[in-house]
Amino acid sequence: MREHVPANAMDDPEEIAAFYDRCSDLMRELLDGLALTPGEPRAFPVIEDAIGWPRRRIASVLGGVFTVRTRDFGGRRPYHFRDERQAASGRWEIWVDALQAEAISFAAGDTRRDRPVRPPAGRRARSSRRAG
Repeated sequence: MREHVPANAMDDPEEIAAFYDRCSDLMRELLDGLALTPGEPRAFPVIEDAIGWPRRRIASVLGGVFTVRTRDFGGRRPYHFRDERQAASGRWEIWVDALQAEAISFAAGDTRRDRPVRPPAGRRARSSRRAG
């Protein structure tokens, strides 16, 4: 599956949890919605319908979280993108993978999870908190 700047997609559960903690309520709502269907790229209007949002809200929410992404996370994001040239729908598509979905659910306090989220094997957990 080809995606837009795949290196920007987070794969560290602790980094994803830190992002979840710092983002807006609307961004958390979007991430929660994406976590319900891991591995399924969907166009923005399809996701907005599923969440019950008006059209163009996703674009607004992603624009609003841009500063947090760039300032605190080096531009990394807890989701994947596929641009309109790479997407079957011909529109921008967004999704989370299984690891991201699990980390989002854990960060949201989803008690249905039967085990804690751990960093993938061979990866050190990164701290994205800035020294104050």
